[in-house]
Amino acid sequence: MSVRTSGTAVTAGSRPSGAPERGRPAAAAAGPDALGAGLGLDPDDLPDGLVVADETGRVICFNAAAARITDIVPGDALGRPLEHALPLQDIEGRRWWRLTDPYGGLAIRRGQPERNLLLGGREVLVSARYVRSRPTGPVQRLVIALRGTEARRRTELSHAELIATVAHELRSPLTSVKGFTATLLQKWERFTDDQKRLMLETVDADANRVTRLIAELLDISRIDSGRLEVRRQRVDMSAAVRRHVQAQTTAGQRPDRFLIRTLEPLPDLWADPDKVDQVLGNLLENAVRHGEGTVTIEVGPVSDTTSAEGTSVTVSDEGPGIPEESMSRVFTRFWRGSKRGGTGLGLYIVKGIVEAHGGTITVGRAPAGGAQFRFSLPVAAPAFMA
Repeated sequence: MSVRTSGTAVTAGSRPSGAPERGRPAAAAAGPDALGAGLGLDPDDLPDGLVVADETGRVICFNAAAARITDIVPGDALGRPLEHALPLQDIEGRRWWRLTDPYGGLAIRRGQPERNLLLGGREVLVSARYVRSRPTGPVQRLVIALRGTEARRRTELSHAELIATVAHELRSPLTSVKGFTATLLQKWERFTDDQKRLMLETVDADANRVTRLIAELLDISRIDSGRLEVRRQRVDMSAAVRRHVQAQTTAGQRPDRFLIRTLEPLPDLWADPDKVDQVLGNLLENAVRHGEGTVTIEVGPVSDTTSAEGTSVTVSDEGPGIPEESMSRVFTRFWRGSKRGGTGLGLYIVKGIVEAHGGTITVGRAPAGGAQFRFSLPVAAPAFMA
């Protein structure tokens, strides 16, 4: 057999090098050393742990990533029986190799799907492939892939944080809705029409808040799974900006707080109007809530000669801005510019929407010192021509 450790091979008696097993491609039959040589790849170059056992169940390959993940010295594993070199157990403490019996089990098995196993008290993600000389023949090599659980733990932590955030954000409006509706049902005659209207308006606002949160969660799900649909239609970006500014002034903001600058002519833009409204609404709301002074919105053609033709929108304010060390985290989940409300999901969704259109979004410091967000969308083509 050929034993590999950190790029060096030690011959211990096997078939001649380069002689493939009957009925199998030369690259697959030549073993880890010849395969690596043919591709110019050393097992230690692989990002995941690689352990290979021969037809007798002895370890012939144990790369550097496997050593890092398992904390086992390659020299202690090479040449030893797999069960002793890599003593894996399931969560119930049963010995994994005796349980699965890769060499003596069913001859039709091709491997083991990835699962979480224990190795000396630490968790390891393990998957295996049974290499046979023919479909139901004996196992010639057992190829095992190892991965650490850090990435999965980060994903689980992110999901747990999302659930906690959603639960917190839902609790307040639902408590309000439940309280006002129960009060109205029990004591309807005791309230004046004005009091009833105030209660119902509060219930309506809280219901809208819940609806927005659910919409955000659906957007995150689609963005993470790559299923965010873009239905392109003709979009007048200048008119969309004016409409959102009008909505802000109707909600109580001073008209002189907003300054719109449009650089004509703008190219024809085909984008999803609902999602463009979502991006503009989020950026303007952030500027009003977290910024100060005048909010300036600039609309114009993409001026970068290295980018495709399109439309860019820049939203700036005159507030304290975003600290330099936080700019790399602005578009991540749960980032909040301040403690003044919000789920911290809005800018993550904005980035996902812009990128789904094939555009880009950046954050920086405005000339007046506040935050400056700039996104650009390519001209693209209408949905019926895509």
